[in-house]
Amino acid sequence: MAATHGTPTGDLNAHGITPSGEVYWNQDAPTLIELAVARNEGVYSSHRALVTETGERTGRSPNDKFIVDEKTTSEDINWGNVNISTDLATFTRMRAKVADYLSAQGTLFVQDLYCGADFSEALPIRVINQNAWHNAFARNMFIRPDAERLSNHSPEFTVLHAPHFEADAEEDGLNSQCFVIVNYAAKEVIIGGTRYAGEIKKSIFSVMNLILPKKGILPMHCSANTTGENTAIFFGLSGTGKTTLSADPNRALIGDDEHGWGANGVFNFEGGCYAKLIDLSQDDEPEIFGTTQKFGTVLENIVMDENGIPDFADVSKTQNTRGSYPIEFIENRTMDSKGGHPQNVIFLTCDAFGVLPPISRLTPEQAAYHFISGYTAKVAGTEIGVKEPQATFSACFGEPFMPMHPGVYADLLSKKMEEHGSNAWLINTGWSGGAYGVGKRMKIKYTRAMLNAAMDGELDNVEYTTDPRFGFEVPVECPNVPSEVLQPRNTWEDVASFDSTADNLAEMFNENFARYEAGVSPEVNAAAPQSLA
Repeated sequence: MAATHGTPTGDLNAHGITPSGEVYWNQDAPTLIELAVARNEGVYSSHRALVTETGERTGRSPNDKFIVDEKTTSEDINWGNVNISTDLATFTRMRAKVADYLSAQGTLFVQDLYCGADFSEALPIRVINQNAWHNAFARNMFIRPDAERLSNHSPEFTVLHAPHFEADAEEDGLNSQCFVIVNYAAKEVIIGGTRYAGEIKKSIFSVMNLILPKKGILPMHCSANTTGENTAIFFGLSGTGKTTLSADPNRALIGDDEHGWGANGVFNFEGGCYAKLIDLSQDDEPEIFGTTQKFGTVLENIVMDENGIPDFADVSKTQNTRGSYPIEFIENRTMDSKGGHPQNVIFLTCDAFGVLPPISRLTPEQAAYHFISGYTAKVAGTEIGVKEPQATFSACFGEPFMPMHPGVYADLLSKKMEEHGSNAWLINTGWSGGAYGVGKRMKIKYTRAMLNAAMDGELDNVEYTTDPRFGFEVPVECPNVPSEVLQPRNTWEDVASFDSTADNLAEMFNENFARYEAGVSPEVNAAAPQSLA
């Protein structure tokens, strides 16, 4: 008979798990972190943050993520290289193995949580973990219910997480020892063969991204902040600045990664943040830096000196070092993780070619085009096998998490922007003065100054020039930003090289968008860039 600790709100037998040892239900973060240290899952830093390692897999494993092809959702899924199908037999076999494996563990950890700060649309979830630190991560990242909601909690989706159980790729019909399989009919996610904690939250976000559009709610891979009256959302892949730029001392943070835009405005999916820590400094990002010195924060794959002080510049383990912490660790935040309808929609890109302006104003048609394109650069370490920044296109700035066709999300975004009169901006947080390896990354202080000017209305009445290739408007001046920075061609020593590089990028946009042309309006197609060669 398993020994139970905490506040059970269910029975693991209902999930096919028959615990043989101790089960910790709904423990708070301090308890879980102390258990993690006692179980040798991690160590304390000098400030008692929990420091863990994820082994070989220090980022997501997109080639090992599968969706069960079954009749209830099959027609809704945009099947392909991103949304990879598997059959029910494979899921059933792997689920049985995971359940047996978890049943045999001496200790299990369970959290009953919610995804979504707007409880009228929130998804009740249950996360079952092998490790205490992964359970602490889940508690950090999702919405923690109060006692009343916890007592009435009934999970609509369950995550079975067995990071140390590895598949036999050949025998099990998988691509590697790692697997993340979503079964919408069974309302379950099974994860094995990877200790990278991000798989837990991203799998549930993918679930939300299928559920919400059917309710007229736009799910968004974005960060968001607000002044109370002025709300902004920031789209962008990991490493483009979502977390950094939304942590603004003059604006309250709503959330840093996933949100919904519903009838009442914007609401956070999460109860915490999962920040990239590479080159983190107290001067540039004081609030995020402060979270790394708190008991309750979980630090992944960082290097510490002999005194237990993290060295965020040391990337010997991975460039995708991470910290998860409850949103309450950010002092400057909204109390309810919600905001109004956004006045500004911001697309963040990390242009490794160094040719896009640091800020551009978009027409509604250009906004739709760039949202569907989702151009950025994968930053080293965010995914397995990525060693340096690489140019990529990811529809909706989050294609790996979007089960439906990008047009579904783009149509919803266009409708909501038109309804609420939102402005659209494209901001390049990547390179200037040359491509990656030659130029330099845009200074955070310049990017912040441009953002503030856009959101405060200071760019409403300045002079603009039209980019000859991409067609969007580029301000000639901006407060607290050198004018030459605003025009990327002026930052290159070799303007001929700039022109050829910019032409090549324009062609890349066009080649990528060809697969969407038939599904968008002539006006959106006309927003495509033009090569000047």
